[in-house]
Amino acid sequence: MRVTLRQLTPVTGPPISVPDPDRLIHLQFRRFAGCPVCNLHVQSLRRRKDEIEAAGVREVLVFHSPAEELREHELPFPVIADPDKKLYAEFGVESSPRALLNPRAWLPIIRAVARSLVAIARGREKAPSSDPVGGRLGLPADFLIAPDGTVVASKYGTHADDQWSVDEILAEARRAGRSTSEPKPAASPRDSS
Repeated sequence: MRVTLRQLTPVTGPPISVPDPDRLIHLQFRRFAGCPVCNLHVQSLRRRKDEIEAAGVREVLVFHSPAEELREHELPFPVIADPDKKLYAEFGVESSPRALLNPRAWLPIIRAVARSLVAIARGREKAPSSDPVGGRLGLPADFLIAPDGTVVASKYGTHADDQWSVDEILAEARRAGRSTSEPKPAASPRDSS
């Protein structure tokens, strides 16, 4: 898969070129503004932001929430609002009840909700919308995009907490640095059906 050059406009900050001519882009599709599972994952990225940047990777997060909802949440990376899910459709990112019903998601969901409740009670985070645009059943997806637009690695999540860890992002960046001339095919959960 090859991504054509485009400008994405974050909810704050200047437009972002995807692909980036100088570094890898980790384009990650999350769920909705304030999603507890997404927040837990973003905190792991925040803690290791310097390592990610040193590996030549720029994080770009896409949420299916409107910009005004996303601005209420402090996120350490450029955030793209896609309430119409146009980017989601272009990249084949789906929604499904298995996002929440997969047993592998249950413990992470409980942990994430508990953490978010404490942060909300302490005033460190805003509560998510009770009826998020795009629903609660979004599946995550990760794409590592080389400067020439080639998707050198991808992952389609099978439940709400099924995304690359920071260690996996760094490993994919190392592999991409060794060879971007032979892109890996994008693996889709639909291919295994």
